[in-house]
Amino acid sequence: MANFGLQDLMVVAPYEPVWQEVRSAVGAEEVVRSARAFGRLEEAIGDANLVVGTTAGGRRNLDRDLLSLTELPGWLRARREGGRLRQAALLFGSEKTGLSNEAMSFCHALVQIPTAPQCPSMNLGQAVAVCCYELARAGVVSVPPRVVKLRHSDAGNLQSLEHTLARLVKVLDEVGYLKPKSRHAQILKLRRLLLDLGLTNYDVRVLGGILAQIEWKLNNP
Repeated sequence: MANFGLQDLMVVAPYEPVWQEVRSAVGAEEVVRSARAFGRLEEAIGDANLVVGTTAGGRRNLDRDLLSLTELPGWLRARREGGRLRQAALLFGSEKTGLSNEAMSFCHALVQIPTAPQCPSMNLGQAVAVCCYELARAGVVSVPPRVVKLRHSDAGNLQSLEHTLARLVKVLDEVGYLKPKSRHAQILKLRRLLLDLGLTNYDVRVLGGILAQIEWKLNNP
């Protein structure tokens, strides 16, 4: 990350003994020193209003736009110019299993590093380096400043969308829409739907107010 000008590192549920003993490479001390650990993915990406996940693809039904890494800079620029990008997060899964389907449900798109078909999986550190290089080479990130300055956007961040999703799930549970056997899968689809709508902070507040009124009416017929 430090090689290519990215410094805002967040890790989710790290293995504590290793995390406490981690040592940085020469010149990258600040990246490790300022890194933050979170217990849950939602907390780590809560301030972002755009999340791009990384995947080898495989045979899973991704249900998301799958971009080649070379397409990612242009994809990000288009959203910045459209006022939809304020803070973006690039999300990597564990080296052993990659991103889960639930983690992918937080992503607006997925990116794949072009690799030889016979060996699609990459070492996590190498995958991070390749992605950081491509973003730096394309001028998507700058060195310095530490925080990339992007044009202001009123796009709702994931934290506010998750609050709205929680309220929506509560209402749908009360009216019997969510069925026990398919509940988890339906919630993932609802999260993707909210992401795809491209709601602004104002939109999220309006939707939250509507759901609050529905919830009140259900409890006060």
